[in-house]
Amino acid sequence: MEALKLWTNLGSSLIALMAAWTMLEKYLPEQLRGIFTRHTQKLLAFLNPYIKIRFPELSGTSRYRRSEAYVTIHAYLTAHTSPAAKSLKASDTSKDGRSLVLSMDEDEEVCHVFRGVKVWWASRKTSPKAQSISLYPEDDEKRFYVLTFHKRDREVVVGEYMGHVLGEGRAIVAGNRQRKLYSNNPTRNWCGWSSVAFEHPASFDTLAMPVKVKEGIKKDLVKFSQGKSYYAKIGKPWKRGYLLYGPPGTGKSTMIAAIANFLNYDIYNLELTTVKDNSELIKLLLETTGKSIIVIEDIDCSLDLTGQRKSEKKENSEDDSDSDDDSGGKSNNIVSKSLKEKEKENKSDSRVTLSGLLNFIDGIWSACGGERIIVFTTNYVDKLDPALIRRGRMDMHIEMSYCCFEAFKVLAKNYLDIEEHSLFGRVKELLAEIKMTPANVAENLLPKSVEDSEEKCLRNLVEALEKVKEEEDGKLKIEKKEKQWQWIKSVLG
Repeated sequence: MEALKLWTNLGSSLIALMAAWTMLEKYLPEQLRGIFTRHTQKLLAFLNPYIKIRFPELSGTSRYRRSEAYVTIHAYLTAHTSPAAKSLKASDTSKDGRSLVLSMDEDEEVCHVFRGVKVWWASRKTSPKAQSISLYPEDDEKRFYVLTFHKRDREVVVGEYMGHVLGEGRAIVAGNRQRKLYSNNPTRNWCGWSSVAFEHPASFDTLAMPVKVKEGIKKDLVKFSQGKSYYAKIGKPWKRGYLLYGPPGTGKSTMIAAIANFLNYDIYNLELTTVKDNSELIKLLLETTGKSIIVIEDIDCSLDLTGQRKSEKKENSEDDSDSDDDSGGKSNNIVSKSLKEKEKENKSDSRVTLSGLLNFIDGIWSACGGERIIVFTTNYVDKLDPALIRRGRMDMHIEMSYCCFEAFKVLAKNYLDIEEHSLFGRVKELLAEIKMTPANVAENLLPKSVEDSEEKCLRNLVEALEKVKEEEDGKLKIEKKEKQWQWIKSVLG
């Protein structure tokens, strides 16, 4: 009976407190309400013997980069405390692709004991207060872990226990790391990065290039990856630039994949045309991580960076010439000018400049973070501004050229698993006389059916090479006749 009376009094007291709190929020001025709230929290903290530490998912310096501490703790809890959790969340498959990864679901709490000290981990999530319609609702949610422990155990938990959690969590992250291929995604609030698993099988062993060239590139990459202290000693950011140039089909993209696999780096594929301005370009740079390759493919086609001043001068000269035309010419020029302006507006909304890109490569911001490789690819190296590809920005220039006999032997080994054949001699003669890209050579070597033998594939290649030789010989004969005709015309006057 006394217990019932006690609970009744307690309930009445709680109702009275709730009513008083509602009245205070409604009628108390905001400044006084803030003072009252702070003192109330201090009182509760004094009476509460437990300490809570909050670990937010997103880093304090970035809206879209996950906090390293959160990632490390998540890996540790997934491996150690998830078996004790009753509410689990199944995420991506494990690295071997054979099992699911189970982790604590939101609002789940588990207990962990470390050297006799009891701690509690809880997974929490907060949603935005303002109601809004979003195509990506998860971007507006904020996840975090909460660690709770008794204040008498503070020294052990903050020191030894957290050191243990972070150390073991980093080891788990490193062991489970799956390399990613990132692309800048313009469909969100701003142009952030989205990623997929990087699974390209290319390697330097399968790359169709002379062995001496490949070995030189590999030595340079190893020297760079081990050069943290060296770069610090010489006072340079820990980064390196590679320019890959050559005709289409010579293996520039395959080279990038081979570098990523050789160094175990992630790839950030940057599409400049989706970047609004220089500020957004710098933000994208800050969102990248170490041990990564930042790639801008076909940079001569990405943006008209080098021709901006030229086009402005050209437009000014066209404007000056318009003033000298008659009225009919003026009306035609006005129409053509408006069409040009409309075409220019539709071409790209990007306001990235050459200066902004240069700062991106080796300006002050490029020193934020380390162990990055920046790769440019182009089919026409002569079109690029010399300031963009000078040494120090693009440290190593690698020409991806047409297929030579040594590169052909690599392809023959890859596609047909042969190292010698009677047709190799004929292939060597033809490759010395004509130009064919490794992509075309590989396509001719590729068996088109299970019945295709090595002999047939090699004959297909020889026939393709001989056909190209005939076409080139025919062009040379026509050019020779035209030169002779021009000479005869000049002699006859």
